[in-house]
Amino acid sequence: MNFFKDLKVDYQAGNKGLYNRRESEFKNQYWHQELSVSSVEKIQNNNIPSIGIIGYVCDAGVQRNQGRIGTRKGPKSIRNKLGKLPIHFENKKIIDFGDVICIDDYLEDCQKAMSKSISALIKNTILPIAIGGGHDLAYANFNGIKDALKNSSKNKIGIINFDAHFDLRAVKTQPNSGTPFNQILTENKTTTYFAIGIQQQSNSKELFEIANKNKVSYVSNFECETFNTVLKSKLSAFIKKVDYLYITIDLDGFSSAFAPGVSAPSPLGFSPSFVYQVLIFLFKSKKVISCDIAELNPDFDIDESTANLGARLVDYIVQNI
Repeated sequence: MNFFKDLKVDYQAGNKGLYNRRESEFKNQYWHQELSVSSVEKIQNNNIPSIGIIGYVCDAGVQRNQGRIGTRKGPKSIRNKLGKLPIHFENKKIIDFGDVICIDDYLEDCQKAMSKSISALIKNTILPIAIGGGHDLAYANFNGIKDALKNSSKNKIGIINFDAHFDLRAVKTQPNSGTPFNQILTENKTTTYFAIGIQQQSNSKELFEIANKNKVSYVSNFECETFNTVLKSKLSAFIKKVDYLYITIDLDGFSSAFAPGVSAPSPLGFSPSFVYQVLIFLFKSKKVISCDIAELNPDFDIDESTANLGARLVDYIVQNI
């Protein structure tokens, strides 16, 4: 398609058939009833607050990072669970803009295509919710936000990452799912980064040194038992210094009791209740410009609990943003 000219990437427009259905004699009851579909070539601006879902069908970054592949199946699993969820929001238009699909190992082209899509959504006043896919999605999402703001005087972006990992590895041969925030901070000196849920046993000493060198704010998983006044104070100070917030949620930050279907599960992660509370706090700032959910791996899910969590996170963001 012309939108992705010269990029080695596949693309599929939005498809309501990917959403499971629960029939009802009443209107406005379930996600599949309210959802509309389109393609990134047909984005239209309108006066109704709009939210755009777009999939990142890619696990090339995870494979490069020696992780468990299967995250390319994540977007389909999340949509499958979203369709039957009841809706409790009004006056919001939800549009599925389909999937950007990685071909073979052309990760960089897939990221560029995703960035173009994110930028187009934002420029048309549509809030993106990207669903992945490996966490290399973050580099693509950030660059899309950056492009959309390039002509704005307010363009200082703060990143909030819910994650067990810093994902701050330096690029030695090729970028991967462990390098996105190093790439972002190296290329964008005014961007700030706050990681929530960092696990010592999931990050080497080198990564903590890189975090300190780049003045990365973070709290450990042990500081995420409750959303306390200390964390609220830290986040408030962070929010005040930026024009926009980009929120990215790596599902491996949750305890494996809630999210077993990820590339790197851990029993020591945070709970959904904790994340919900933090999200509400962040949304109150009115600075959130884009969100994504990464690292769902359906091949290792149990009773589709991680897919359900991913879908409910999307629903929660739509309800409260």
